[in-house]
Amino acid sequence: MIKSALKVLALTTALAAPAMAQVPDSLPAGPRVNIVAVTQPVPTNPQFIRVDQAILRDLVGQRSGGRIAVTVASHAERNLGGNEIVRLVRSGQVEIGAGTLSTLSGDVPILDGIDLAGLAPDIGDARRIAEGMLAVANRDLERFNTRIVVMYPFPAQVMFCRSPFTQLTDLRGRRIRTFGNSLVDFFTALGAQPTSIGFPEVYSSLERGVVDCAITGTGSGAAARWPEVSSHISDLPISWAVAGYMVNLTWWNRLDPQVRAFMEATFKQMSDELWALGAAATRDGIDCNIGNASACRIHQLAPRPMTEVPATPADRALTRQIFEQNVLPGWVRRCGARCGEVYNQIIAPISGVRFGG
Repeated sequence: MIKSALKVLALTTALAAPAMAQVPDSLPAGPRVNIVAVTQPVPTNPQFIRVDQAILRDLVGQRSGGRIAVTVASHAERNLGGNEIVRLVRSGQVEIGAGTLSTLSGDVPILDGIDLAGLAPDIGDARRIAEGMLAVANRDLERFNTRIVVMYPFPAQVMFCRSPFTQLTDLRGRRIRTFGNSLVDFFTALGAQPTSIGFPEVYSSLERGVVDCAITGTGSGAAARWPEVSSHISDLPISWAVAGYMVNLTWWNRLDPQVRAFMEATFKQMSDELWALGAAATRDGIDCNIGNASACRIHQLAPRPMTEVPATPADRALTRQIFEQNVLPGWVRRCGARCGEVYNQIIAPISGVRFGG
C-alpha cells in the first residue's frame, strides 16, 4: 500500500524539481529582517532538523547574505501545546508558526476537511487536496490576520496494536487511542472504542493495557518507542496529520517585495522537501519498527521488531466506505453546508467521493 503511494509522490516531486532550482541564490542589500518561527512539536522531528533548521534558518541566512535572520524553535521549547499557533501568529508574537490542521481547525473548521480520516490513503492525492484547498483555507484565515504559506504531511498515521490483527475488521471492539473528530468518527463506525489520550501518555497506556491500539505516524511511534509496548503495525495510511506553516498577514504584506519573493521561493522549496520527507519517513518508520536495519535511515531501529500488517483490498474498500458514509457527513455537520459545497467543488474530483452522493 505505502510503496505504491511513494511511487506517485516520487513523480510529483520530480515534476516539482525545476521550481526548486529557481530559488534565489542571493538577495539585494537592504534593511535586516528578523523572523521568529515556532514550528514542529519537538526539536527531534526530522522536519525540524532537515527543513526548519537546514533551510528556513541556515539556507535563508546564507542565501540572503545575512539580511534575513530566522530564529526557529519547536513547540516543546516554547512550552506550547500546538493549539495556540493561530493566536500567536495573529497577534504578531511570532512571524511564522506551524501546526497540524486538526489542531488549528478549532479556529477554522474547514481546515479539518483537508485531512479527514480515510480521505487520501495515497500521499499524492493528499498533496493535491492540500494544494487545491489552500486558497479556500486562506480566505477563512484572513479574519485571523494569518495566511498559510506551506502545507505538508507527517508520516502516514497508522495503527499500532498490542496483539495480532490481520485486517481492519479485527479491530472491532478494541480500545483505540485517537485524536481529532474524524478519527473518532472513523473508528466508531468500524465498531472500535475511540479513546482520547495525550501523546505522552500513550506509551504507558499501551504498556498497561488501558488501550489495545493507538494511531500515530509511523516515525512518531518509532521515536516514542512504541515497539516496546506493541507488536503489530499496519501499513494502511488512515490520514497524514497534514500541517501548515502560517504567517502574520500584516507583517507579510509589509515586507519589501524582494524579501517577500525570496521567502515565497524558500517556502516552495520547503514544501517540496517536506512532502518528499513525509513519504520517505513513512516507509522508513515502518522499516525501523519491523527491524529492517538496512532500510532504517531516518528513525531509530526498534530493539524488539514488530510485525507489519499489509493492507488488503477489503481494508481499502472498507476505509473508503467509512469515509463516504460516516467521516465525510460527520465533518459537514460540524463545519456547515458551505463546507460540503467546497468539498464537492475541490476535493471530490480528487477523492472520487462526492458529499451527498
